[in-house]
Amino acid sequence: MPKKFIKRYLPDPNSIKQNRALKIFGTILHEPNLWHLNRKSASGAFGIGLFFAFWPVPFQMWLSAATAIPCRVNLPLSIATVWITNPFTMPPIFYGAYLIGSTVLGTKSEPFHFEPTWEWVVNSVSTIGPAFLLGCGICSVVFGLGGYYTLNWLWRFSVKKAWQLRKEKRRQALKS
Repeated sequence: MPKKFIKRYLPDPNSIKQNRALKIFGTILHEPNLWHLNRKSASGAFGIGLFFAFWPVPFQMWLSAATAIPCRVNLPLSIATVWITNPFTMPPIFYGAYLIGSTVLGTKSEPFHFEPTWEWVVNSVSTIGPAFLLGCGICSVVFGLGGYYTLNWLWRFSVKKAWQLRKEKRRQALKS
């Protein structure tokens, strides 16, 4: 079940191999294990993708790919999972990370108004930056590990259920 569901939404390996942003990895992308989909590769890729999804950097896909390659996990799933944080979901996710960071630091969350200027970014690094970065780090670790173990459990549960259904069908066939 998870394998069919995941394969339905994954991009084609050839389209990823042709991606200009991933050309820096060269022929290493032709490694067959990076495209294989099983419980270990899917869980690892999901965990890696979620880990880097919470990093407030513009090159999350590269980081995810650079980690997925030596870990020998599914590259397309790792890259696709990073896109959980996209231009529409980033504001609420990063605001939640800021709230988590300010709670852990024990500081009062300060109201702020975003301005797309370099001056605002520089000023914000000293005021909301520590809480924001700590929250992003906490979310990266928690959601990365949580995603890994959750997908691993779902995959195992699905396989167990499929085995039970087959066993039940065989019993019914023997009774008939």
